[in-house]
Amino acid sequence: MGYMNIENNLNDIKNTIEISSGRHKVDLLLKNAKVINTFSGDIHKTDVAVHKGKVVGFGIYPAKEIIDLKNAYLSPGFIDGHVHIESSMVKIPEFAKIVLPHGTTAVVIDPHEIANVLGMDGIKYMLASSVNAVLGVYVMLPSCVPATKLETAGAELSAHDLSLLLNDERVLGLGEMMNYPGVIFQDREVLEKIVIGKNKIIDGHAPLLKEKQLYAYVAAGIRSDHECTSVEEAKEKLRAGMYIMIREGTAAKNLKSLLPLVNSENSRKFVFVTDDRHLEDIFTEGHVDYLVRTAIKLGVDPIRAVQMGTINTAEYFGLKNLGAIAPGYGADMIVFDDLKKLKISRVFKAGRLVARNGVIEPGVISEYKGKARGTINVKWIEHEDFALKAEGKRARVINVIPGQIVTKMTVEPVKQDGGFVSADLKRDVLKIAVIERHMASGRIAKGLVKGFGLKKGAIASSVSHDSHNIVVIGTHDGDMYTAAVHVVKMQGGIAVALNGQVMEALPLPVAGLMSDRSADFVREKLKRMIFDAKSLGSRLNDPFMAMSFLTLPPIPEIKITDRGIIDAVKFKAVPLFVKK
Repeated sequence: MGYMNIENNLNDIKNTIEISSGRHKVDLLLKNAKVINTFSGDIHKTDVAVHKGKVVGFGIYPAKEIIDLKNAYLSPGFIDGHVHIESSMVKIPEFAKIVLPHGTTAVVIDPHEIANVLGMDGIKYMLASSVNAVLGVYVMLPSCVPATKLETAGAELSAHDLSLLLNDERVLGLGEMMNYPGVIFQDREVLEKIVIGKNKIIDGHAPLLKEKQLYAYVAAGIRSDHECTSVEEAKEKLRAGMYIMIREGTAAKNLKSLLPLVNSENSRKFVFVTDDRHLEDIFTEGHVDYLVRTAIKLGVDPIRAVQMGTINTAEYFGLKNLGAIAPGYGADMIVFDDLKKLKISRVFKAGRLVARNGVIEPGVISEYKGKARGTINVKWIEHEDFALKAEGKRARVINVIPGQIVTKMTVEPVKQDGGFVSADLKRDVLKIAVIERHMASGRIAKGLVKGFGLKKGAIASSVSHDSHNIVVIGTHDGDMYTAAVHVVKMQGGIAVALNGQVMEALPLPVAGLMSDRSADFVREKLKRMIFDAKSLGSRLNDPFMAMSFLTLPPIPEIKITDRGIIDAVKFKAVPLFVKK
């Protein structure tokens, strides 16, 4: 068997040499292209020959098909270096239909969200659903399931569990190690995961970590970070040898704040990522193309910006045949006429035209029909479950920062009514509750949040990072109850309620995270729900995305989980009420 494999490989190499030497017709010749060369850092006019899904050479070749690009730019396809597809709320084939026309031909996913709900079955679901999606999908195994011990997840993944998938050719390594205290203070379970991933890539997640604690984190083998919010933070991590993932998602936007650090000497250590980006932003702004376009607009050299969205990502992750237009590299390519506008006219995946003028080609992607088990397991909810007894005059309040997933904590007086806390609409202090939805424990944590602006009604969702328990924010206990119960009835989803009635709802039956409907359906539903939330007074661009991050303990400064109020700096539960 081994000898036969050698013979087959030798024949493949011989055929490749024959084709690249111009002795036979290639499948496709793209004439008159301005090739953006991510290796040489220049743009050169040439023809590009493609055969069996790969670039085989430059210049004149006999070809079965010839396409004249008429001096348009030809760039490698963009690669998203870190994305949670679950945040788009659609399955991978639907996601592919949306991002391929934007020039994203490959993504590195961390199925952390679905793994926190379904464990190994969730990771396998994402791998299976991406097989025929055309989009290149690579996986970083979720390193923190559950993310912390300060919340209740639907699964727990050990180093042994993860090791069973490490040999899959599409698994690149270990996903964002957000339990940085576990690394620094040598938690055995955390270190075991680092050990099993040591021969692959290990992504980081370490907001505000610095000096010796940062050095310890990096020395453990962690090589990237996507949580930098300032030039100073990114510079220290860059000096420590980390790749800096510049993120521009829906809730967390760091592109403008970090670009000033990029220069000709260090740009190859920067990677563009979207992390969590809602469909509406992809539809209206774009995907990785938006990051590249914006970077150019803000003064980054165009070739450098393209490198950050292509070859930098490929080299960091060891994707040896992606990120460039060169002999032997996969023919993932995009065509556009203007370097600044970056309006993509054609997208090729492995040499096949898959999108044209912003539209996916007919029949390119087939629907995935695999099923996932139900995941909403909630003890019966009562109206009085949302009542919050006033155990003090002052309380810790979660303060939302628009455009960021970090929060601030303030201690403020609480408004009381008959010994119970009520929403203080004048000061925009609303009630928030988190309902455990995996084990039917009946656990419901309650707190206060500021910055949503609701004047009436309530919103609820089963999308709440990282454990994805049901989160509810509202001005009135009755509406909070209505919204939460409807999420349960849908077996996952998002709901807006007012005066005891559901105004609008989006079912998300796949792990309570993703729809089984089209991207267009999800997009229109979300648009109506955001409109409804704003009609209730919300001032946030996307209140549902912002709400989903209020339950994320690894991100400072204060969060809430089903276990209570979390000091996300000291990594511990703290009382809601402050006695002093």
